[in-house]
Amino acid sequence: MSLLARFSPMRAWRDLRLFLSYRQPYELGFLALAIIVTAIVILGFYADSKMERPYKRPEITYFQSWSADRTDEQIKAQQAIDKVKEDRLRAEFKARQEERKAEFKRLNDKLERWGL
Repeated sequence: MSLLARFSPMRAWRDLRLFLSYRQPYELGFLALAIIVTAIVILGFYADSKMERPYKRPEITYFQSWSADRTDEQIKAQQAIDKVKEDRLRAEFKARQEERKAEFKRLNDKLERWGL
């Protein structure tokens, strides 16, 4: 005899009615409240999952190709050019970091004056 052969929707319904008939009215109220709150949370997650992401164009990175027969002088000249660019980018990044650090320092000083 399989498990599903013993399952009957009518028997399940009678069993649920019998179980609920032994409950106090306040227990049924809390049951309804728990079901409603759970449904609201699940529906909230479902509604929030429908957010569409804005389209972002893919970023394509191109690499520079060099010939295999470059001389050491050509390589060193290109490295010198690249070093200047890299130093400039590092200096800009460092300046942005220092500016951000100064902003946080000013905010911290204001909060310390208030005693926070």
